[in-house]
Amino acid sequence: MPIEIKIREAVKSDIPVLAEFNQALAKETEDMQLNPETLALGITNALTRDECHYFIAELNGEVVGQTMITYEWSDWRNGIMWWIQSVFVSPEHRGKGVFRVLFRHVEQLAKKHPDVKALRLYVMQNNLSGKNTYTALGMNDSGYVVYEKEG
Repeated sequence: MPIEIKIREAVKSDIPVLAEFNQALAKETEDMQLNPETLALGITNALTRDECHYFIAELNGEVVGQTMITYEWSDWRNGIMWWIQSVFVSPEHRGKGVFRVLFRHVEQLAKKHPDVKALRLYVMQNNLSGKNTYTALGMNDSGYVVYEKEG
């Protein structure tokens, strides 16, 4: 019997699970402990911004995954790039197609908006599982390297 993963946009009552998943994501990918108050405020603000949307994956009423999209204007393409961020699937539900369903949901939304020119995400260099997943979903290595300087 196939499992039915439901996708919905996150709401304020999801903030605790989004914070839990983001803490786990930061620890797993960057061995980083996030400040809980800053994280909760960041998620709260994300839920109120027009250019930011969190999506939740549910299985049998349990939240098992998340992702967020943010927007970037591209003058080269005269349109918007949707960045897929905060990708997390609870470890006990990995390999069940949770992220695939989240990704397909975002992809279908993008197709309904002609101003969306591409979907992008960044992935840690050592995250081979993530890279394989993204490649299997039809994404390609763009060749960009991300640099950062905290402000």
